[in-house]
Amino acid sequence: MLSLHPSAEGVLPGQLLERAIHAGYIDAGRFKIPDRNIQPASLDLRLGERALRIRCSFLPGAESVEHKLKDYVLDEIDLRSDGAMLEARCPYLIELKERLDLPAGLRGKANPKSSTGRIDVFTRVITDNSDRFDEVAPGYHGPLYLEVVPLSFAVRVKEDLTLNQLRLSMGRPWLSDDEVRAVHRAQPILFSAGQPVPVEELVLSNGLFLGLDLHGDETGQVGHSTRDSAPLLDLTTGAEVDPAPFWDPVFREEGDRLVLSPKRFYLLMSHEAVSIPPDLAAEMTAYDPTSGELRTHYAGFFDPGFGFDPSGGFQGSRAALEVRAHDVPFMVENGQAVCKLTFERMLEEPTSLYGSGIGSSYQQQEETLSRYFRRARG
Repeated sequence: MLSLHPSAEGVLPGQLLERAIHAGYIDAGRFKIPDRNIQPASLDLRLGERALRIRCSFLPGAESVEHKLKDYVLDEIDLRSDGAMLEARCPYLIELKERLDLPAGLRGKANPKSSTGRIDVFTRVITDNSDRFDEVAPGYHGPLYLEVVPLSFAVRVKEDLTLNQLRLSMGRPWLSDDEVRAVHRAQPILFSAGQPVPVEELVLSNGLFLGLDLHGDETGQVGHSTRDSAPLLDLTTGAEVDPAPFWDPVFREEGDRLVLSPKRFYLLMSHEAVSIPPDLAAEMTAYDPTSGELRTHYAGFFDPGFGFDPSGGFQGSRAALEVRAHDVPFMVENGQAVCKLTFERMLEEPTSLYGSGIGSSYQQQEETLSRYFRRARG
């Protein structure tokens, strides 16, 4: 048992997730949950043995997912052995291997892994008797299903592949804007040009805003955009793929700006660098301007230790941002606020932090591409 006090508030770190597994709050039946899937503040969830091609997305409402989906199934696809191809722009529903038996007061939140968001594969978790995606009600007992929609590329997936993550928390762990300012004063969490951003220059509104880097490198490149008619992207081999057939380089216009083409998917970098201390976790939330012309960041969790170096060897890590304009071309400028970080307290500091020591892929990143692709080495 976790023996958590009912008044406890915070996100469960990896060591408490491990205890939650041993207590049976998270279970996978005959499938053992690998230790490597336990992250500093989240658990990687695994695809099950079959994918259901469905004709539309849905929420179960007052019903179970299994009962509701009977009206929408078009085909069943075997994900065992070598796996199978998921077509672009088609929705699939996959029962995950992990299921939950949460005690009262313990709830969950799911998000795509960063590597999933960066290949423009849209995922969200569905639970029984729910009218919300990616949110697991306190005390939930039942299976977890993952809706998967590859948007830009057809992808090959197979059983046990991890495309998304689950975070468990209690109480109300979210930091107010004033609390974020206080944290930044004591231990800076946002940097620009290697220096802490002055606290009076933090842009806060129920979270901390980040801007775009549209100055780019010495050639003017600021990121990548997806290519049309790309080949199949195989996620099952573990090998790094040549990015050229999948991505075009994106260069700034004069004045450090960029016009986003409608419907095209872009990978860009944040202007600021972020440092998440060991006692906090963060989530990048999508930001829609009131015009509704822009959607940014489909992947969300930032673990404790992202961009954090207690020795001062580096000052934060920049965030890769997934950006898509909606119906009309949309101009963005260098430094423009396009996404927002919200912060949560940890129940206790993780015994392992995000970083190269646990095989994390994006510490001190200067490249937007996912780990599935061969990236430039600094």
